[in-house]
Amino acid sequence: MTAIERKKFPFAGHHPDLVGLLEEFPFALSPATEAHFIRIEETEEDGAYVVRAELPGIDPDKDVEVTLERGVLTIQAERSEERKDKQRSEFRYGAFTRAVTLPEGVQEEDVSADYENGILTVRAPMRETATTTRRIRVGTKED
Repeated sequence: MTAIERKKFPFAGHHPDLVGLLEEFPFALSPATEAHFIRIEETEEDGAYVVRAELPGIDPDKDVEVTLERGVLTIQAERSEERKDKQRSEFRYGAFTRAVTLPEGVQEEDVSADYENGILTVRAPMRETATTTRRIRVGTKED
């Protein structure tokens, strides 16, 4: 989670669903100079952890940065507003950001990202992990 996200929604790491709800209310929004949250979808598909992010109207070559550091995937984007006389606009402009902690077993060196039809898809292949159960003997004071 970036410093901007922690400042704007300090509980976001524990309650990500509340962030989307709160961003809908004007009182929850910070000044326009701060970053907006990016809406995401997380799934596991074909042995990979997949994060999809809604980023319509973004040029992925110029306006998107995806980084991975210590198991945290960070997506940052910026949408610039065209200066036109508008009657009304509900589009969001400015900086957008989202940080996601990836699960254990992700092969960080093989993470890839693609952009199509306004959706950024980040695929993080996962190692197969063998889960074993081991019985632990419980000792007593007489042991």
